[in-house]
Amino acid sequence: MIRIIKVKGQSLLPAYLDGDFVLILKIPFLFNRLHRGDTVVFEHPVYGMMIKKVDQIDPDTGEIEVIGLHENSVDSRQFGTVNRQDVIGKVLLHIKKPG
Repeated sequence: MIRIIKVKGQSLLPAYLDGDFVLILKIPFLFNRLHRGDTVVFEHPVYGMMIKKVDQIDPDTGEIEVIGLHENSVDSRQFGTVNRQDVIGKVLLHIKKPG
């Protein structure tokens, strides 16, 4: 399944700007494995929907460490790992906002 999501915030500056869109793939990860460097959208219990880069994946537990590109990004350095089941999808396409 595919979904379009609007980027909000500055976590992945300069690569992703506030107002850009991403096309994410929501199929099970059995067919589309995550790798270090992939961009993912996930649901965090405190911060809500977030977009980050995958930094590390624990092969035993499936927990994922995520990072933002912006120096003030809130990511795994503050809130810890992300559970695999909280990942909404993997970014397939980045659509920059017009202008």
